[in-house]
Parts: sequence; structure tokens; C-alpha cells
Amino acid sequence: DGIRDVAVTGVQTCALPICRAVTFRGEDGHAIGGYLVESDAKPAPAVVLVPMLGRTKEDWQGVAQRLADAHITALAIDLPKQYLPADNSELALWPRDIQAAVAYLAARADVRAGAIGVAGASLGANLAAMAAADNPLILSVALVSASLDYRGLRIEGAMRQYGARPALLMASLNDPYAARSARELAKDAPGPRETRWSDTAAHGTVLLSEQPDLVRALVEWFQRTLG
Repeated sequence: DGIRDVAVTGVQTCALPICRAVTFRGEDGHAIGGYLVESDAKPAPAVVLVPMLGRTKEDWQGVAQRLADAHITALAIDLPKQYLPADNSELALWPRDIQAAVAYLAARADVRAGAIGVAGASLGANLAAMAAADNPLILSVALVSASLDYRGLRIEGAMRQYGARPALLMASLNDPYAARSARELAKDAPGPRETRWSDTAAHGTVLLSEQPDLVRALVEWFQRTLG
């Protein structure tokens, strides 16, 4: 199906000097850890960053730094697990952690509650779309290497429910399923859908790390859509 799962190698930590570990609660009370890279201008727009399966929030360090430099606070979180659950009904609950991250940001005095976005990569992109579907706090999304169907997690309905809010769709033209998914999600959409393409044969956050122009486009996207 063109979906790539990447194994974690070693323990990673946020190396940014302005990175701060935070913990907040999910809907069922479980603790969710993340790292926060704060804008120096407050109150600021904010973006939740969601990684690929088998990767960690540290994949987003470069993007988080660029967002903060652009006066946008970034909160990177991990997926609930590093592997897919055996039961797809459990996977369908994973967007709740993103919802909790958005609620955490919205409650902060140094964040503009009406200017929160979500960026996700691969499975994280599908989860971001599902979290944003019926959450009016999420004003804008950026989906990197999203899939129409990720192990049964389909997002066309979520994106229709997301409606007229803006979405950025990024993929490599050498990643056929992700490219086809981006085209389908942009077609006949109920709101603004912008697509960005790369010829680099990479997927998700790996694509961003190998294509600096896409990182710049992602940051500029949130500058435009979050205000």
C-alpha cells in the first residue's frame, strides 16, 4: 500500500536550547509527554507536531526551531505507541492525544487560542486530520505523506468534515501512494487545499529533513493561515 514504517534507532532527546519538556493529561487521564519550543512573541500562534509511526517527536526539532523563529510556538508529541495496535479500534482512538495537546495549548496564556494548527507525518498526518475534523480550535493543518487509508484509518471523511479550513498537503512524487492521496484529498475539496511536491524519494519527516524548501513552505503556511 506504499506505507512505510520506520524503526527507532537509539534514544533521542531534544537538543534545542529553547526546548522544554512538558506533560499534560489525555482524555482518560493518562500522562502525555512532549517538548515545547516557545515563540519569543506572546501570545503566539501554536502548532502541534505529530511524528511517523516508529519515530519520535525529536524528528520535528528542525521544524520546531523554524516555527519558533517565525514567532509560532511548537509542541511536539509522540504517538501513543511505537507500533500499530492489533485492534484497529484502538488506533482510531489515537487522535485523542492530539486533541489533548491542542487543549493544553489553548489553555496557555502565552498561546492565542484561536490560532492553533497541527502538522503530522505519515500515520501522524492521518491522525492529525482525524483530530482536526470536528475540533474548531484547530484552524489549519499540514499533512506530510498522508495516506487515504493507513491500515484501515481512512481520512477522506475526516477531511470533508474539516470543511472550509485550510490544509497543506505535501508528498514526494516518488512516493506514489502518498502523492495519489494528496491529489485525491485536494480534488473537489470544500476549502483551501494547497499541495507541495518533491522529487526526493523520501517519506514523512524524512522527506522534510532532506528537503529544506518544504520546511520553509510548511512554516510559511502556518504564518499565513494562523496569522
